[in-house]
Amino acid sequence: MLKDQDRIFTNLYGMHERSLAGARRRGQWDGTAALIGKGRDWIVNEVKASGLRGRGGAGFPTGLKWSFMPRESDGRPAYLVVNADESEPGTCKDREIMRHDPHTLIEGCLIAGFAMGAHAGYIYIRGEYIREREALQAAIDEAYEAGLLGRDAAGSGWDFELYLTHGAGAYICGEETALLESLEGRKGMPRMKPPFPAGSGLYGCPTTVNNVESIAVVPTILRRGAEGCAGVRRPNNAGTKVFAISGHVNNPCVVEEEMSIPLRELIDRHCGGVRGGWDNLKAVIPGGASVPLLPASQCSDAIMDFDWLREKRSGLGTAAVIVMDQSTDVIKAIWRRSAFYKHESCGQCTPCREGTGWMMRVMDRLVRGEAEIEEIDMLLAVTKQVEGHTICALGDAAAWPIQGLIRHFRDEIEDRIRGRQSYGVAAQ
Repeated sequence: MLKDQDRIFTNLYGMHERSLAGARRRGQWDGTAALIGKGRDWIVNEVKASGLRGRGGAGFPTGLKWSFMPRESDGRPAYLVVNADESEPGTCKDREIMRHDPHTLIEGCLIAGFAMGAHAGYIYIRGEYIREREALQAAIDEAYEAGLLGRDAAGSGWDFELYLTHGAGAYICGEETALLESLEGRKGMPRMKPPFPAGSGLYGCPTTVNNVESIAVVPTILRRGAEGCAGVRRPNNAGTKVFAISGHVNNPCVVEEEMSIPLRELIDRHCGGVRGGWDNLKAVIPGGASVPLLPASQCSDAIMDFDWLREKRSGLGTAAVIVMDQSTDVIKAIWRRSAFYKHESCGQCTPCREGTGWMMRVMDRLVRGEAEIEEIDMLLAVTKQVEGHTICALGDAAAWPIQGLIRHFRDEIEDRIRGRQSYGVAAQ
């Protein structure tokens, strides 16, 4: 269990002041200029050595991503962009950071901006996050008034401007290049890569896009030192992680815990267990709506980190844990995700534009038991045609939950179809 002194987000539940004065009492903005004074190379190397991997879902090493930024400017400005477009169903971790502990993010933006040679940063926040935007803007204003942003930010000698931009509620803008398109005033549609943002990103300039949590943890990591990164249970999965647990648990919550914590320990300790007891568990989606589910048979031994879940053909994603008990119509639950991805596809890529609608319609018939047994394999084949054949990962996100359903609950799908064929009514 993570000890209180090892936590990074000390106001995740809003029990203390989120103001600048409250943040300083909790150790934020302490020696920021001294950290910056150690230089770009030191910061990037410390973040690399800490083992921090991107908290937005992909798990790419954060320090390595920063090192892709040009060492010397060719005359173009560099930009930091923070992805606060938290639109993955079931995910609400960044929301709590921005609402209750915003100065962790703002200080992280200054340090990260310096580390990549950026004098300006943009936070792109989800369209539905009205109160979070207000809290974050108030904190940015406080930072400006205290001299922590702007010219000679925090007395570091580095000029840094930070802007907050409100999206319009499109899920696709959570993809980094679609986010950049939206920031530039165009329709949010992913770009082809290469060029990658580090070479040509916002306004055609070198840009790094990072998740809120990835940036917000950096100041604390630098203060503690890479070796002080708490919660090292398994190699390559260091540090703490903010988990959002919802669904059929007794106490849904958002909590910071050690990476690689066992799933059962996470649910039992922080959520009061599964509703009706652990034996009532049917399945868990471990990382937000885009990752394949785990059946109850795998959940007892499940470890919440990038590598273990990938080995089980699922993923940590955003660490949004959605718990489903035996009362769940798991086929309908996955159909609902299919409907979401069909709605949110930008339509740029044919496999996604046509495939998401096709998969949703087949899933709709599977829910009612009106399909044929042979269509299960046909649906699986179509998911393979969509997966990996689109510019961004939305096609993968639409395909993977269906693949997980067929992999683990094929018998339930077949029983529903046979029940319909036998009795002329949909099996319930």
